[in-house]
Amino acid sequence: MQDCLQDKCGIVGIYSYEESVDVASWIYSGLYTLQHRGQESAGISVLKEGRINTHVGMGLVSDVFDKDLIDILNGNVGIGHVRYSTTGESLVENCQPFVEHKDDIIIAFAHNGDFVNSKLLRDELLESGFDFKSTTDSEVICHLIIDEYNKTKDAIIAIQNTCQRLIGSYSFVTVINGVLYAVRDPLGMKPLSIGRSDDFVVIASESVAFDSLDIAYERTIEPGEILEIKDGVETSHKMPTPGHTANCMFEYLYFARPDSIIFDKSVYEVRLNIGERLAKEYPIEADVVIAVPDSSIPATLAYARASGIPYAEGLIKNRYVGRTFIMPTQKDRDTAVKLKMNTVSSVLKDKRVIVIDDSVVRGTTSRTIIKMIREAGAKEVHLLIGCPEIISPCYYGIAMATKEELLAVDRTNEEIRDIIGVDSVGYISMEGLVESIGTPREDLCLGCITEEYPTIIPPELYKDEE
Repeated sequence: MQDCLQDKCGIVGIYSYEESVDVASWIYSGLYTLQHRGQESAGISVLKEGRINTHVGMGLVSDVFDKDLIDILNGNVGIGHVRYSTTGESLVENCQPFVEHKDDIIIAFAHNGDFVNSKLLRDELLESGFDFKSTTDSEVICHLIIDEYNKTKDAIIAIQNTCQRLIGSYSFVTVINGVLYAVRDPLGMKPLSIGRSDDFVVIASESVAFDSLDIAYERTIEPGEILEIKDGVETSHKMPTPGHTANCMFEYLYFARPDSIIFDKSVYEVRLNIGERLAKEYPIEADVVIAVPDSSIPATLAYARASGIPYAEGLIKNRYVGRTFIMPTQKDRDTAVKLKMNTVSSVLKDKRVIVIDDSVVRGTTSRTIIKMIREAGAKEVHLLIGCPEIISPCYYGIAMATKEELLAVDRTNEEIRDIIGVDSVGYISMEGLVESIGTPREDLCLGCITEEYPTIIPPELYKDEE
C-alpha cells in the first residue's frame, strides 16, 4: 500500500587511531542519525585483536542496541548498517553487517545499493560451492570478495576484481583482515563521504553522521575509489571510471536528510532551488502554501518566499508512527495515512491551497491526502511536485512500483489531476530539476523519469515488470 519511495540502507565505518578506544558507541550514534535510510534492521561489527564481534537485529537502532551491548562490542575499527529491503526479504538473516571467516580471510561487510546482475552472480557462486545465509545481493558481493581474495591474497585486487563484475549501484564499507575499506561504484550512484577529527576517521552515507559525532566533513568518496585505512595510514586506490557520474537524483529530493551534504552538495539548498523553480514554473493564485512533510518542507518555504503566498503547516506528521502493514481495503489504507498525518482545519478552511510534495509514485497516498485537505474545508487544492513524472521503475536500490502501477504512465496531466482529485497538478520540468540540483544532466541518474538507464538492464528484469 505504500506510495512512498524507500531507499535501501545507510552505512557507517569508523577507524580510531588509538587502539584502546572503542568505536561501537560512535557507530551507534552515526547509525542513529541515518535511521531515515532504513528502519527494518540494524547491526554493528567491530574488530578486536583479530576477531570481529557483531550484533544485528530487527527494528530501529535503539531497539537493537542497549548500553550493555555497546559496552561489550570492543574494538577500534568497525562498521555499521541500517536496512530497508529492496533485494531480499525483511528477515533477521538479511541483517548486516555480514561476517565470514573462510580460509585466509575474515571479513565484515555492509552495503547500500542494488546491482542488476546479482542473480547471475549468485548462481555462479552457488555452483562454486558457496553457501548463502541470506537472500540479499549484499551477501553476493561479500562472497565474491572472499572468492577473489582466496585466489589473489590481496584485498585491493579482490575488491577491484569483484567490482568489475557488478552492474549497478553500490557503496560499501568492509573490514578485511583488520583493515577498513570504503568503496563507491564507478558511476557514483550512491553517496558516501569521509569526515575526520584528530582521533577518528569516519565514513558514512551522509554528512549528518559526522555532525552528531562532532566530526568535520572532508569530502565525498570519489566514484570508483577504494579508500584503504590500515595502521593509521590512508591510501586511495582508483578503479576505471566511465568519465561521467550517475548520482541518484532522488537522494536530493527525498532520501537524504536536508541537513546533509551528499555528492559534495547541500541537500537543503537543492530543495530550496526546487521550490523557487516551482514558483517560477507555476505562478498560481492561492491563499496558502503547505508541504507534505517532511522532505518537501524546504521547497515549500522557498515557493512561499518566491511567490509571496503565506506558508503554513496544514499537514502535521505523527513522528511516532512507524511503518504500517499492508491493509486489505481502501478504507483501511486511508486510515493508515491518517495515522501518519492529520490536517489543521484552521489553516485550510475556505482557502485556496497549494500543496507541495517531493514526488508521486502510485498516487494512492496523494489521493488520500488531498481528500483529507478537501474534507478540512479547502476551497481549491493545487498540487505541485518537485520531481518530473515517474514513468519507469528503479533497478538500483529504490523500492518503487512496477511500471503498470506508476500513476504517470500513459496518462495526461488532466487524467492525473482527476485521479488525485485536485484542481490542478504541476510537475517540475526536467530542465528545472537539473538546474536546481546544479549537476549536469549527463552526471545524474534519471532512469525512473526518462527510461534511460546508466547501465545495461538485463531483459529478465524488464520481464518481471510486465
